[in-house]
Amino acid sequence: MELDLPDVVAEVRAVIDRYETALMTNDIPTLEAIFWDDPRTVRLGVNEILFGMDAIRRFRRAQAGGYQQRERLEVRVTTYGRDTGVTNIVYRRVSTGLIGRETKILARITGLGWRVVSAHVSLNPEGTPIET
Repeated sequence: MELDLPDVVAEVRAVIDRYETALMTNDIPTLEAIFWDDPRTVRLGVNEILFGMDAIRRFRRAQAGGYQQRERLEVRVTTYGRDTGVTNIVYRRVSTGLIGRETKILARITGLGWRVVSAHVSLNPEGTPIET
């Protein structure tokens, strides 16, 4: 297996950059389209546990006020072969300064392209250092 093929890393990075823009502008159709529309898709959020795209869709559509603005501090993309990617993002919430963490697993789905198949979001306890 080849790791971090430059063209594959660029494709995955483009997806998560598109996701970030959609998140910050509350573009629900784009947020939903980036996730795999399947009952096996998982999103574990700061305050929610969502199994299946139907649950994710209900959650997204309930976010009428949009999302807290954030600044990405670190973005890491690792790819495994041509069809699997993992992203890890460290961010700071603009309003509170809290540090958050986000991991996404993406798969290249035949006929659909790259889709998030699993996501996990959490907040770093205050005062916990970030090591690189």
